[in-house]
Amino acid sequence: MKRQPAAVPGLPSSVPPAAPLLDSLAPVLTSETRLVVLGSFPGAASLRAQQYYAHPRNQFWPLLSALWGIDLVALPYERRVAEASARGLGLWDVYASCRRLGSLDSAIRDAVFNDLSRLRQQAPGLRAIAHNGAESARAMRHTQALGVAVIRLPSTSAAHASWSFERKLAAWRDAFAAEGMA
Repeated sequence: MKRQPAAVPGLPSSVPPAAPLLDSLAPVLTSETRLVVLGSFPGAASLRAQQYYAHPRNQFWPLLSALWGIDLVALPYERRVAEASARGLGLWDVYASCRRLGSLDSAIRDAVFNDLSRLRQQAPGLRAIAHNGAESARAMRHTQALGVAVIRLPSTSAAHASWSFERKLAAWRDAFAAEGMA
């Protein structure tokens, strides 16, 4: 007979074990950054690789490849980031740390915001912020206070499969075109 783990008094038996405290990635920002894409928090693959949008099914790099006509997916990560930076694109996340098992935004607990006010200091040429997905967009009231255009984009996550690649590309192209980056 298989033995069941002991229940914690006062908690339903379906409560998962405590999730580890995770720290986000450093921002990718320069003084030439005009548009920052803010994700919510890196997924497990990104944290392991210490790279933004590292999961092979995440559509971030393929979308940028289609927008810019360059195969970023085939390039090493450092060159991808350099290409994005050279075009005025910055990357960061809304949350500095959180507890989470797995990679789903719905599993984020105890989240601590990044100091988003630093965006204007680190990227004085900033003209717009694009929230990558619904969880990131929850911080729009914070980013709107920075006095730049704020855009909500469909998530590039593989978990956001209700939009086709083409539909996401159209939304991302509109946002990038508005900033002269498409």
